[in-house]
Amino acid sequence: MPHDVGAKRAIAFVAGHDDQGWIDALAAAMPHEHIIHNQDFRDEEAATVQIAIVANPTPEQLLRYTGLRWVHSVWAGVERVLPVVAAQKIPLVRLIDPMLAHTMGEAVLAWTLFLHRDMPAYAAQQRQRVWQPRPYRPPGEVTIGLLGLGEMGRAAAVRLLAAGYRVCGWSQSVKKIDGVDAHTGEDGLRQVLQQADMVVVLLPLTPQTNTLLNAERLAMLKRGAALVNFARGAVVDVDALVAELDAGTLSHAVLDVFATEPLPPESALWHHPKITVLPHVSAPTDHTSAARIVAANVARYRADGVLPPTVDVMRGY
Repeated sequence: MPHDVGAKRAIAFVAGHDDQGWIDALAAAMPHEHIIHNQDFRDEEAATVQIAIVANPTPEQLLRYTGLRWVHSVWAGVERVLPVVAAQKIPLVRLIDPMLAHTMGEAVLAWTLFLHRDMPAYAAQQRQRVWQPRPYRPPGEVTIGLLGLGEMGRAAAVRLLAAGYRVCGWSQSVKKIDGVDAHTGEDGLRQVLQQADMVVVLLPLTPQTNTLLNAERLAMLKRGAALVNFARGAVVDVDALVAELDAGTLSHAVLDVFATEPLPPESALWHHPKITVLPHVSAPTDHTSAARIVAANVARYRADGVLPPTVDVMRGY
């Protein structure tokens, strides 16, 4: 049933699917606001909404809200909604949650250890009933290349350095992180790819990062290197990646993100012996933590009209 939006100022929750968990968390964090799911708005009500909180909606869902003053995403990645708000010159705020960065740092360390300690090879040996210890390399002899040195990259670097790994990194703008050999630019990207034993992708998807790791750049990786993609599927040319794996130049890939999600059952990636498929779980957003951050941003806006830091349309993040 449509809601009466007259008693309180309504905030629309616009999602790609029905998610009562988000509604409950947001309502608990801001009891003085009226959080209403997109599907419960009549069109004439939608036109009165000034703030939308979004969780990866379709563009069509957001176009209903013709009176928006700003949009707050509860996803760190905003590439799906950015073209809509940019075309209408609506400010967009993305989620910057220390809990999300903490969780990503944990995932990066976990899957780095998975690859460093040869878990794919031991799993293959188990299937073949082979009892064969593999040579051990201490972390200090292993270089991890982080592509993306924002909040998540920084959190990952802290975890990796504490575990004893050598860490280099690349970002589109200059970043300084203690203990990290940081680079930028095309030459910097080449240096990171050529020296890394494992490359972990943490970049936002933008026009500049779309297929950043194409055939030419994947060929720069040292023989036997591994790849982890925790960013967006389109950052990596998957066909070129599979070709490198099949040729034996790369040892293994851990893929948590894909151009189409869920990954279709008919995809050959499910069965590739050198690919570990994950269902986009490297850094799940904590509803309670994220809702508190959104609530604080909305409260400040209600109090003084000042927006939180917004997405740079040109950079895409």
